[in-house]
Amino acid sequence: MNILSVSHLTKKFNLPTGGFTAVNNISFELKEGEILGLLGPNGAGKTTTIQMLLGIIIPTAGSIHYFAKDFFRHRQYCLGKINYASAFNTLQGRTTVMENLLVFSELYAVADPKKKILELLEYFEMTALANERYWDLSSGERTRINLIKSLLNDPQLILMDEPTASLDPDIADKTMSLIEKLKKDKRMSILFTSHNMAEVTRICDRVIFLDRGDIVAQDTPLGLTKSIKKTELQLTFDTGKDLIQQYVTEHSLKHNFINGHVVVIQTAEKQIPKVIFGISKKGVWMTDIEVRKPTLEDVFLQIARGKPHEFTKD
Repeated sequence: MNILSVSHLTKKFNLPTGGFTAVNNISFELKEGEILGLLGPNGAGKTTTIQMLLGIIIPTAGSIHYFAKDFFRHRQYCLGKINYASAFNTLQGRTTVMENLLVFSELYAVADPKKKILELLEYFEMTALANERYWDLSSGERTRINLIKSLLNDPQLILMDEPTASLDPDIADKTMSLIEKLKKDKRMSILFTSHNMAEVTRICDRVIFLDRGDIVAQDTPLGLTKSIKKTELQLTFDTGKDLIQQYVTEHSLKHNFINGHVVVIQTAEKQIPKVIFGISKKGVWMTDIEVRKPTLEDVFLQIARGKPHEFTKD
């Protein structure tokens, strides 16, 4: 079942300096229990897309359906079954955690709101902070409270906009674990944006890359990384730089000597044993061998640098 269906979604802005298209005719689906990454460099159209999905701005063209219902015809119904969480959102600083959450519970017409809040505080191990002022919390604690806020209405879909931004690695890892737990325990669907490709690889079932308003790639994280054909082979050696230079020149291999004892060679993954054996036959004694396979970070960098064709599938 598709929780979210987006069809030919477009947003054009007319400014005094001229018009531009922020989101250009994009279509995608999000299934029940799926985590879908919406990725891309700054200015790619991610924020505009999310704002349209939340009804903050109106699309120029296209449609949005939640639970097979047209969003703009059934706005109240749809908004009652989704929610939004972001590290950039802040609640009222001078009021307590409980007071903040009670206000949002009323907005969502939560039955027995205090009971619901206490259950969520316990789930996120935040019960002790119920009576603390929001602005006295750490960044990690605020992130958890924002997640609690987004769960008050038992949503079937949460739009998460960089939920771990500005968090230290330990708290970011715990936040990722909580998101994984939400998916497992509640079979929740999540649209996830982040610039941390390690996080995306860890939790996303599929990813969509936007660039200048267009979808330029979509697949599983593994599928996208496999579509980059080149692998880096880093060799550390005692002597024999001239012999390595001779070999890579003979075989037209792209390479870079980091220093007099380390070289990085680009080659297809299946050719790595042949390259290592060939250099060894030249009489080079290698003291360390490291293979660097492509990651989602490499895909992101190719798109950010305007080279999506370099990882397009054959």
